[in-house]
Parts: sequence; C-alpha cells; structure tokens
Amino acid sequence: METFYRTHKYLVEHLQPHVRRQLMDEIDWNDRLIGIKGSRGVGKTTFLLQYAKEKFGTSRSCLYINLNQFYFTTHTLMEFAEDFCKRGGKTLLIDQVFKYPEWSKELRAIYDKCKDLHIIFSGSSVMRLKEENPDLFDVVKSYNLRGFSFREYLNLMAGTDFPLYSLDDLLKNHEKIEAEILSKVKPLDYFQDYIHHGFYPFFLEKRNFSENLLKTMNMMIEVDVLLIKQIDLKYLAKIRKLLYLLGLDVPCTPNVSHLSTEIEISRATVMNYIKYLKDARLIDLLYPVGDCFPKKPSRIYLHNTNLMYVLQDKIKINRQALCETFFHNTTHRDNKLNQGKKNTQFILNENQTFQICSGKLSGKNNPGIIYAMDKIDTGCDNVIPLWLFGFLY
Repeated sequence: METFYRTHKYLVEHLQPHVRRQLMDEIDWNDRLIGIKGSRGVGKTTFLLQYAKEKFGTSRSCLYINLNQFYFTTHTLMEFAEDFCKRGGKTLLIDQVFKYPEWSKELRAIYDKCKDLHIIFSGSSVMRLKEENPDLFDVVKSYNLRGFSFREYLNLMAGTDFPLYSLDDLLKNHEKIEAEILSKVKPLDYFQDYIHHGFYPFFLEKRNFSENLLKTMNMMIEVDVLLIKQIDLKYLAKIRKLLYLLGLDVPCTPNVSHLSTEIEISRATVMNYIKYLKDARLIDLLYPVGDCFPKKPSRIYLHNTNLMYVLQDKIKINRQALCETFFHNTTHRDNKLNQGKKNTQFILNENQTFQICSGKLSGKNNPGIIYAMDKIDTGCDNVIPLWLFGFLY
C-alpha cells in the first residue's frame, strides 16, 4: 500500500500546469460511483490527478491507482479497497478499469460493502457502462471527457479565461460575444494550430505530435476496439484498412458494398466495424432526420480535424472538409445533428439549418439558414465566425 501512496504523491506533486477542464464543474462529486469515459489521448489520467490535487492535495484520504499494475494480478480490488478504507481512505481514483477482469462486479461489491468510500474510475469511450454492465446500472453516474475545445485550447495558449456559451446564447448574441473576445485576443491567430494539433492534450508533450497521434490511433483500435469488444486479433488489419479507406475520403457517403469487397468482409461486418470506430471516437456518423444506426449513414466524418492530418496528404486536405469536421465535432456534444438539405450540411435539433462556408458566401443570404463562416473575425446577423462554435464547451 505504501508504494501506491508514494506513487500518488509523486504524480500529484509533479502534475504539470494544465487548462482546467469544464467537466470538473459539471460532475456531481457527491455521487459515490462515478465513471469518466473518453477516447484514448484526451487526458483522463490527468483529469483524475487534477481532481486529486485540487480537492485533496497530497492527503492520504484520496488515492490514485492504475489497474495496469501487476499487483492486481494476484490481489483483488475488493481487498485493496477494504485496506484503503481501514487506513482512513475516502476517495479511490481508479485508472484503466477495463484492465481488471470482472471489474463491474467488483466495483458493485465495493460500492455495497464500503459505504463511506467514493470511487471515481476512468474507462474507454467504447464501454457502455450501464447497457453492458447491469451490476452498475442503478448506481453509476457516467460522464464523457472530450478532447480540448477551441475555447480550452485558446485559454491555454493565450492565457485567457473565456467561459463557454450555450448554442442559444451564441446564436442570439454572437456579435457582442465576438467583440468581447476580440478585445483580448485574435482567435484566428490560433485557429489553424488548433485544427492541426489542438484537440489532444498531448501536443503539450515534447514529442512529435503526428507520430504520437498515429500511435494513439492504433492503440484505440488494438485496445479500445479489439480488446474491449473481444474481436480476434486476426481482424486488426481489416479494421485498420477500413479506417484508412474512410479517412482518405471523408466527409463521405460510404459505399458499403465497395468497402465489403475491398476489405473482404461482409456488408454486415463493415457496418459493425463502422460502429466500433465511432464508439472509439475515430469517426462520426451523420444521418437524415429520423434515421439512425444500423441504417447506413448519409455521411461519415473523422471525429476531429487532427485525425485528418494523419490519414490524408497534408498538402491536399480540403478546407471545406476541415471546416465541416470542426463544426460537427464541436456541436454534437449537446445537440442532435442531422444531415442538412440542398446546399446545407447540418440540421441541429431538427429546427436550425447550418451551412458551413470555407470561403466567401456564394449566392444570396437565406435568412432561414445560419452560415458558419471560416476566416472571418466577426459576423453579422445570421453569419457567424466558424471559430466561435468552438466556445460551446
């Protein structure tokens, strides 16, 4: 146990200054069992350690553990939790929970037996905490940690402290909001860097970002898809090929028959793999209003713009595709997105139509459409700078 305390103390004391994530204030920390889900690389471990540092410092009442530890191959999590409680422990932070067999049953047993213990654990985005783990259905509160928003990236890089805005507030008051932001910083000076490498916090590390992201993407497939979904390793190459073929052409309408022939798997398996890639937050699916999986999506996007720079030729990346991907990524957290009609790309919440413009507005301004415009500092009426949608979370 002392080894775990020493490791916890070291990690908390050496935690690098970091942008404070909005999710920290959205979680009800009074709940006794909290799951933090997120794709690989978005900062779940840092988030847990930030919480420990902010709320407990180096107090022994809180302890961070990683279930990668070989210790847990011969010791049960229940034994560890009981020992921790006997030593005055109140909050147990558990990282990589899926590495422990029968983890959901063990957490439920601890929850029922250790009445004064709060458990906060991290897990992969592909995990369905309630749907696939009935032991936890009535006790766990689940939250999603996403990659950096443009707002979070800007606050970190420019030393600002801008709040988030609701979609309704942004649409009604965008000119006032733009003026307030522009009085302190020029967002467009930072926007392209965010598009290229700002979504994943590990851009702060002194390593090659593209190589690091490539490694992370492969880990998403090998661990978050194959291991958690219990898919045989022999299918790894097919899933990687599917992601590459989709990534070369996004945003695209998938030709499932062509993909099936190209990868040599059935159409049904193609759709299953597409769903797994979505769960791993490597791609996103867009449907017409009223449709959903398992129907074929009308459009497939990569989950965020950073991924495009790994899968596509950096020189030939289409600016319109980047803009649409950015808008989809930043708006779908709290809104229902569907395919737009005619020349528009998106319908939000079934009542607001958006056209994403990477260049100048072509044709007449339609008052029934909201235009998200790239490369402008300020908007007017129904024309809004694209970068401002990065302030939604």
